[in-house]
Amino acid sequence: MPVTVETGATLAFDRFWRWLKRHPNCILRAGTPDAFLFDAEDLHWHLEEDEDRTPTVQLLRGKQLLGELVLEASEILFVQALPDPDGGEGQYLFELVGGSAEEPAPLYHFVVAHGFDEGAGHRPQLKQ
Repeated sequence: MPVTVETGATLAFDRFWRWLKRHPNCILRAGTPDAFLFDAEDLHWHLEEDEDRTPTVQLLRGKQLLGELVLEASEILFVQALPDPDGGEGQYLFELVGGSAEEPAPLYHFVVAHGFDEGAGHRPQLKQ
């Protein structure tokens, strides 16, 4: 699926990943074009990197692993941020785009309860 890139709406993956690790409780959904992980009141997100610095996103209930995304960071060209067209007010969709520069395609996505703002604090929103 081709991606339309909007000027000024992109981030470097490393910058996005550092920011997202500070906002795990704000993730509402994460996934790939083929699979999705949805947040719920009794679940929590765990973001880490393995010994090879490969980013990993886990969805847990207590200590039970329910789902995991292993991100191939070397394949990500950039992160595109836009208001979530299917979400509630204030929710943002972050698409991690890979492929070639001529034919970029979303590899992973995150829906977060608020937009990207490194300096501003926020108050938690209710999970849906």
